[in-house]
Amino acid sequence: MTVYFIGAGPGDPELLTLKAQRIISECTVCLYAGSLVPPEVVACAPEGARVLDTAPMTLDDTHAEIVRAHEKGQDVARVHSGDPSLYGAIAEQIRRLKADGIDYQIVPGVPAYAAAAATIGQELTIPEIAQSIVLTRMSMQSTSMPAGETLENFGRTGATLAIHLAVRNMREIERQLVPHYGPDCPVVVAYRVGWPDQQIIRGTLSDIRKSVRAAKITRTALILVGPALAESHDFSDSALYDPAKPHVLRPVAGVDLVEDHNT
Repeated sequence: MTVYFIGAGPGDPELLTLKAQRIISECTVCLYAGSLVPPEVVACAPEGARVLDTAPMTLDDTHAEIVRAHEKGQDVARVHSGDPSLYGAIAEQIRRLKADGIDYQIVPGVPAYAAAAATIGQELTIPEIAQSIVLTRMSMQSTSMPAGETLENFGRTGATLAIHLAVRNMREIERQLVPHYGPDCPVVVAYRVGWPDQQIIRGTLSDIRKSVRAAKITRTALILVGPALAESHDFSDSALYDPAKPHVLRPVAGVDLVEDHNT
């Protein structure tokens, strides 16, 4: 018997991986986070399967279901939104599984920041503009952040920020990031990306708060911040396809290439 922690992606059932779909279709027990995972994602569960929305359940409740399945030799599909390695709350579940000697596997899914970037049709790492992405969140009613993991600290890097669980705290985001990115820095708020009612709101650090408030968005939104989000850029082309910069897979006659075996 195995518990499969499955990343369902941000909401669009077509972003479910083939592996995830196969495992769900084979598990006679399916526990899914219904507040973030649409029922269509788990519609491929086998006929007669025990399919439960875990939104109203506690950790004890879900673990009890897993233990019952374990005793019956039934595999469990534990379906989370996005990718389970990011704010999936699977660490505490895994701790209990290990204590009870129950096997588990993790099946990755499409994270929200990747789906949001696809929806706005942009790359998040632009040559000479931003080459790093910071995935973070803010302390509100959820678990507090570790010391040092603050927006101010991350803002000093100039990287593209993907801020989770913070749409109710837009004023604080503006306060902490304007000194580092400037008031005109582009911001994208992606609400329920991948769902039929998704909304994409563009703005800047100085005006996005007003737009979010007008749209009445208070939850289930990802906030992207950084200069890479500008709709136009003046930057050099990547060296990857530059004909003047040959590499191992695209050599140029008369140029000796030395492959770096340390990369």
